Amino acid sequence: MVFHCQRDSWARQFATRVVSCRAAELRPEGGGEPVRGFQVVLEDTILFPEGGGQPDDRGLIGDVPVLRVTRRGPEAVHFVPAALEPGAEVLLSLDWERRFDHMQQHSGQHLITAIAEQMFGFKTTSWELGRQRSVIELDTPSVTAEQMGALERSVNEKIRERVPVVVRELAADDPEIETVRSRGLPDDHAGPVRVVDIEGVDSNMCCGTHVSNLSDLQVIKLLGTEKGKKNKTNLVFLAGNRVLKSIEQSHSTEKALTSLLKNGPGEHVEAVKRLQSSVKLLQKNNLNLLRDIAVLIARDFKSKPVQSQLFVLHRKEGDSEFMNIIANEIGTEEALLFLTVGDEREAGLFLLAGPVDAVEHLGPRVAELLGGKGARKRGRFQGKAAKMSRRGEVEALLQEFISHRSPEV
Repeated sequence: MVFHCQRDSWARQFATRVVSCRAAELRPEGGGEPVRGFQVVLEDTILFPEGGGQPDDRGLIGDVPVLRVTRRGPEAVHFVPAALEPGAEVLLSLDWERRFDHMQQHSGQHLITAIAEQMFGFKTTSWELGRQRSVIELDTPSVTAEQMGALERSVNEKIRERVPVVVRELAADDPEIETVRSRGLPDDHAGPVRVVDIEGVDSNMCCGTHVSNLSDLQVIKLLGTEKGKKNKTNLVFLAGNRVLKSIEQSHSTEKALTSLLKNGPGEHVEAVKRLQSSVKLLQKNNLNLLRDIAVLIARDFKSKPVQSQLFVLHRKEGDSEFMNIIANEIGTEEALLFLTVGDEREAGLFLLAGPVDAVEHLGPRVAELLGGKGARKRGRFQGKAAKMSRRGEVEALLQEFISHRSPEV
């Protein structure tokens, strides 16, 4: 069960032999249709199969890309899009950037976990190595800002001390295993037990890939805490190159804000607060104007000497309240009202109002034509529309209904 990637986490290429290849399907992580391909087992591998909270590696078998690596008992199963001949000698190539990132995050987790327990008695109950950030679940209801600051200083001090990280293999019946920190072995575990030692800091049972010295971590940044499960706290962190990428992204954002706000980084927050206040005032004034416009539109319709049985209005700016004010002002006992707001090329809102029986009959059909959904309530049917460009079809439907309905409707 110990693969070459676990014995030498720094190996980037490796020659081996194909043991088996069989047709299979892979379900994409983000959902969607299964991908047809093949499950390949090799004599050994430098591509880590997912496990221990660490995602799997990517790479090539010859020139064939490896899309997923999983563990099946003592075997690492590589999913590839093309068949490989059993018995063939192949050269494995590793996606090193992905692997080294995982090594930094995983070793960083071991270090944070060990120091958090030593300093504050916070035990780690689980962890997740995410694509953008990693999260450690601590068995404590809260972590103070002072504790987090002290923890961050301590782990970075260990990094600067260049503490060695050593991976050992112990026999399954070795009594030393009882002294090693662990959350237990998988039920299908076979072979030696891997122990990752951070010299003088931690000794932990682990199947993942790790750096060989804490200096390889470069730096660790604790981003903060989030509320976890009952009486648990999630500690969010970045390690190594992820810290550098985060700083680069933050610096780019800072430069963009400096250009847009026309002031220095230290004044960005106050500038944004002023803008927010201005926007709120403008939004309030805009709502008041929309209400006034709605009333004027309704009065203009009612002032006509001959009342039409159908009133149709579209306005790019507006909301549900705007449409309902018009419907309230006009009244819906006699005329049918079809009101829409939003960009014709995007989604918007619609309101059908009028005699109850007419709205009940026409509402679902209007929603269908507009590619949207809605609900009926007290003689009105309103909702969201995805196909605002089909308003003309709705108007034709309503005109046809009016021309054919009986005098009693």
